[in-house]
Amino acid sequence: MDAQTAKLLTPEDMQPATERISKVLQQLDRILLGRSPLHKMVLIGVLSRGHILLEGLPGLGKTALVKALGEVLKLDFKRIQFTPDLMPSDILGTHILQESERGKREMVFQSGPVFTNILLA
Repeated sequence: MDAQTAKLLTPEDMQPATERISKVLQQLDRILLGRSPLHKMVLIGVLSRGHILLEGLPGLGKTALVKALGEVLKLDFKRIQFTPDLMPSDILGTHILQESERGKREMVFQSGPVFTNILLA
């Protein structure tokens, strides 16, 4: 047995993760009915640390799915509403001059919505 073979996971090693994934899918299916294949694809995207693009007409549950996924996985969720007056600092964040209790002033970074686990844009 070489080093690569020794690192392979057995089905028994994968069982706890498989059970957790099944529970997440069951919770999503309970919250949003009738979209089980979509729930599975979105969860695969999240678990593979990828980006997911959901396209569709208004009212089809894209936002509801993303919010539900954030709740089920206990992840931070933020949304950016694109408007004509949106500035880069509205997305990334900005430095703000704050005064401490001792009277000392310092620049403090206030992070924008892009610094979150799930971002709906």
